Amino acid sequence: MSTNEEPLLSLENVEVHFEKESGPLDFDSEPQTVRAVDGVSLDIMENDIISLVGESGCGKTTLGKTAIGLQRPTAGSVKYRGHDIWDIRDGNSDSDLEWMDVRKSLQIIHQDPGSSLNPNRRIVAILSEPLRQVSPGLSTGERRERIYSLLERVGMNPAADFAERYPHQLSGGEKQRVVLCRALLMNPDVILADEAISALDVSLRVEMMDLMLELQDVFDTSYVFISHDLSNARYFTEHGGGKVGVMYLGRLAELGPAEQLIGSPNHPYTSVLRWATPDLGMDMSVTGDFPMRKIDIPDPVNPPSGCRFHTRCPEAREVCTRETPEPMAVGDASVCACFRVEETHEYWNSPPIEDPQEGDIDVDGSQGTSNAD
Repeated sequence: MSTNEEPLLSLENVEVHFEKESGPLDFDSEPQTVRAVDGVSLDIMENDIISLVGESGCGKTTLGKTAIGLQRPTAGSVKYRGHDIWDIRDGNSDSDLEWMDVRKSLQIIHQDPGSSLNPNRRIVAILSEPLRQVSPGLSTGERRERIYSLLERVGMNPAADFAERYPHQLSGGEKQRVVLCRALLMNPDVILADEAISALDVSLRVEMMDLMLELQDVFDTSYVFISHDLSNARYFTEHGGGKVGVMYLGRLAELGPAEQLIGSPNHPYTSVLRWATPDLGMDMSVTGDFPMRKIDIPDPVNPPSGCRFHTRCPEAREVCTRETPEPMAVGDASVCACFRVEETHEYWNSPPIEDPQEGDIDVDGSQGTSNAD
């Protein structure tokens, strides 16, 4: 891939903030803001794969939905082929692109495919809708022929039989294949796969990932692959030649090729995910002891100052409590938001953070205890 290639999708300093829902007794309290995504920049190239991983609530799904135009950012920009998609949506762009062009080009497949399939329509009718939008001149017979061909390609044989079924007559894996077919029939440039394999049996996950990679070669599409499982992200990204992005509390901690990121992580939080994923097949002598100072995840409504991981990071020093690390290039293919990747940074002369004793105030403002809750 050429280094001067223009991005297909470009996210720049994207922020997505939500007001936290108040409880029934909170009528006098000020609304609280959840910083779901808080300053992320990311480029997605043609035929690319970006896998986003992290703990629940880290912002990976929100970032993915923002990338494909399903969530308007609070700040920052999302550009498709160089044009801001929300300027197009609001009619403020000089681009020839229409909002419908953007929506067709940026598709999604969900974790629960059954929820997005009309239970009262046969599969052939469900898959005819995208073809009517993309190729309105096709006859009924031509649409059916194209649908049968794609069903066969994803392993649903005999296609004529599956086409006449209703969603409830399909297994979870078959429903996921139908949803993938529906997205691909739109001829998309990007597909967001939001935990698309997590509900499948373990034996079917690799099969589904292999199918998605095979179809990528046919349809020339890019994937944004969301997963809480680092082993799945590793497999999909390694076999597709993409990158893994590690998110923590709304920010991108590290981004790089899967083999490099997992084999030699630059960010301490990546080491945590690696340690916590036994399916990676790594010897515990390599991964070492538990790589965190504490288990509790900070509140995204009131995240820690400085580096957001410093309250849990065993490598944290005083400077990490007050300065926010920006993503820095590491080698030719990776970026990392950690002061430790810069040999001349103040970090190396900054004193380590001392763990609080029982009764002391912890670095995140909470009271220290002798054991984890």
